[in-house]
Order: sequence, then C-alpha cells, then structure tokens
Amino acid sequence: MGLLVLAAAALALAFPHVLQQVRPTVINYLLGVVMFGMGLTLNLHDFKVVFSRPKDVIIGCLAQFIIMPALAWGLARLFQLDEALALGVVLVGCCPGGTASNVITYLSKGDLALSVGMTGVSTLLAPLLTPLLTWALAGKSVDVDVASMFLSILWVVILPIVVGLLAKWWWPKLTEKASDYLPAFSSIAIATIVAIIISLNAEKLLTGGLIIIVVVMLHNVCGLGLGYLTGRLLGLSEPKKRAISIEVGMQNSGLASSLATIHFAAYPLATIPGALFSVWHNLSGAAIAYLYRRG
Repeated sequence: MGLLVLAAAALALAFPHVLQQVRPTVINYLLGVVMFGMGLTLNLHDFKVVFSRPKDVIIGCLAQFIIMPALAWGLARLFQLDEALALGVVLVGCCPGGTASNVITYLSKGDLALSVGMTGVSTLLAPLLTPLLTWALAGKSVDVDVASMFLSILWVVILPIVVGLLAKWWWPKLTEKASDYLPAFSSIAIATIVAIIISLNAEKLLTGGLIIIVVVMLHNVCGLGLGYLTGRLLGLSEPKKRAISIEVGMQNSGLASSLATIHFAAYPLATIPGALFSVWHNLSGAAIAYLYRRG
C-alpha cells in the first residue's frame, strides 16, 4: 500500500493536469468507501478488548488524542507554518487512528486485539473529540464550526461503518467473500485521494513543499516514538507498547483531508498535510514493522 500511495503521489506531481478537473468533494465519497470497508471487517468480538481490558484501551486512546494534537500544535508553531498548513497539520493530529495501523501492528507482532479496539474506539470518539480539539488548537486563527464538523464525521465516517456492519450482519457469506478484496479497494481509494489532493496543489508543493514534508515526517515519527515511550513508562508488555506506538503514530489522514475539503475551502493548502501523511505513514509503518520484528 505504501508503494502504491507513493506512486500515485509521484504521478500526480508529474502529471497534475490529469486530475485537476476532478471535484474535491469526490474525496469524501472515496473516504466513505474506505470506512464502509472497515465496517465490513469489524465484528462485536473486536470490541471485546474494550470491556475485558478497558485500562489498556483508555491508556491508548488518551495517548492518541493527547500526543498527536499536541505534537501538531507544537510543530506548527516551531516551524512557523502559515494558517492553512498549520490548520492541516492540526486536523491530522486531531483525527482518530487509521485502519492501516491494524495491519502494521499484526506485522510488528504487536497486540492486535488492542490495536483493533483502539482504532474502533478512537473512531467512535472522533465525531466529538476531533472538532473540539481542532477548535481548541486552531480556533483562534480560523473559524472552526464544531457542530458542522461533528455532523460531517458522522456522515463520512460513522454512517459508512454502520452500513458495513449491517451489510455483514445481513449478508455474511457475500461480505466474507468480498472481504478478500477490501484491502485492495481501500488502498486504491486512499491512493486516489492522495493523487487528487496533490494534483490540485502540485505547483505550490513543487515551489515550497519541503518544510511541510519535514513537519509531516516529524509528526509521524515523534508520534510513534512517544506512543512507545508511554507504554514503557506505564510498564506495559512489549506487544502492547508496539500496538500503542503504531496506533498513536498512524492517523486517519484521509479524514483530515476530507474535513479540510468540506469545512475549510478558503484554505486549500490545509488538505496537503493529510495527503502527505497518507504517503509517509504507510512507508514509515512498513519500516517500523521491520524494526519491531527484528527487536
């Protein structure tokens, strides 16, 4: 997936005119497809960890919604990003964990049940926490409509997941067959989201995109490191430390780009951090899985 997204980004940068006529609202539908696929893969057993090990899930989700937003705000200030890019970085930091984190946790020999539970819980908390955190960190410089963002996340994230869960309940045999192809569909959808955003902002990226690339990389790497450190300070087992590290560091950056498209059209560059994060965290995820497996 990392290579696919990287290839899509490179092609979009080299041939931006191909996708420049695509309406940005397409991003929301593509993200809905990814979330629908997530719903098809979930079941009630995945949430068993929430009730059997609530302490682990609470620790992970607190780390998720404290570390990444704080890092986003700090990096935006440190590098003196303009309003649009700073907003985009904050949006990434305030989003829930990404679905790819479960695969990376599995490859890292981490606590997969904890990873899936954290992804599910952070996603359910996102309609409330993502708008509130964005308002708290960016509301002084840009107008943040908390209620509107809340509804957007319900429609773009929660509703497709619920529909996926219902489809799995009603047509279990059909969805079981379809689940084999879901990773491919999700990868293509995310790669297309990245390609659209980069195509629309190719010129600005080529002239001054280095600083935001550095910020995105630092955001992800510091999140991975601080997530692991949190688990270590609390004396958690190695598999749990790896799961929290990956859940904290890997964000649903597609949601960040979607929210920027819907609510902050006056700041088109706000979509860029989410797109770049989608490229980078898949590459760093593969690298961290390799390092953890060797450790």
